[in-house]
Amino acid sequence: MKVLVTGAAGFIGSNIVKLLESKGAKTIIFDNFSHSSYKNLDGTKGDVICADILDAAIYKKLPKVDAIIHEAAITDTTLLDDTKMMMVNFEGFKNVFNYSLKKKIKLVYASSAGVYGNGRSPMSETQEAAPHNTYAYSKYLCDVHSEKVSKVVKTPLVVGVRYFNVYGPNEYHKGSAASMTYQLYLQMKNGKRPRVFKHGEQKRDFIYVKDVARITVEALNLKKNAILNVGTGTAGSFNEIIAALNKSLNKNLKPDYFDNPYADVYQDFTQADIGLLKKLGIAPEFDLRSGIKDYVINYLEKEIQPKADSAKC
Repeated sequence: MKVLVTGAAGFIGSNIVKLLESKGAKTIIFDNFSHSSYKNLDGTKGDVICADILDAAIYKKLPKVDAIIHEAAITDTTLLDDTKMMMVNFEGFKNVFNYSLKKKIKLVYASSAGVYGNGRSPMSETQEAAPHNTYAYSKYLCDVHSEKVSKVVKTPLVVGVRYFNVYGPNEYHKGSAASMTYQLYLQMKNGKRPRVFKHGEQKRDFIYVKDVARITVEALNLKKNAILNVGTGTAGSFNEIIAALNKSLNKNLKPDYFDNPYADVYQDFTQADIGLLKKLGIAPEFDLRSGIKDYVINYLEKEIQPKADSAKC
């Protein structure tokens, strides 16, 4: 199998590429390296296409592939340029979607649990969307467009995967947009008290990137179109992250709580309803504690993370 992965040098994309290659698949690495790092591709063998998903001309030059996994996006929810966010995340998605439609290539694309906002939990794929920021809205529009077109046109397989809070290897280049697990690790590694919003009891469905990559790849084998939650089905607090990090680092650092400046647009609680995922025979393997342990011991403590040194096309 040959798979085109957009955003392949990014956090989740690079983990997907490595997993695909470990399974014997050939990969086409499609990235403009504006929000990623070439260092994430260390050890990969795929052909690299340095290009932008907004460039209509590039789609005439792409090699023949069996599937597309679309991860390219701006994921920094604090970005103030709404036009840029919408262009990359929605218009870019439509370019990839239309290409897969034209060439009859199965497509799995990254959506987000952000579409649920502060909706009821556990969050189900069928509940009403309530995005709280432009990033979440852009992902919501991708889901709407996919479902709308699929109702009137016979499409190849199209699966949207709504990622909850992902953490794990290869996120270092994201800087302040990296997961709280990574941010808190950096503080605690240096002996600093971990800083979290008062009083650390906000809960999220934290899912390890190894599970995310595996579930995303497995979605290529589905028989019909779907939108799937990709979470653990369990909500964990920031205090629990701190406790897991303390254990893995053999420390006993107490949290430093401060007021949340983003209270109006902040998701206080997310938990995935993964009933549909399980019904399809797919399930996460790591809980929060085991995921953090693997991340810290086998990655963060094993080697010094490279700096966020990116190269643009």
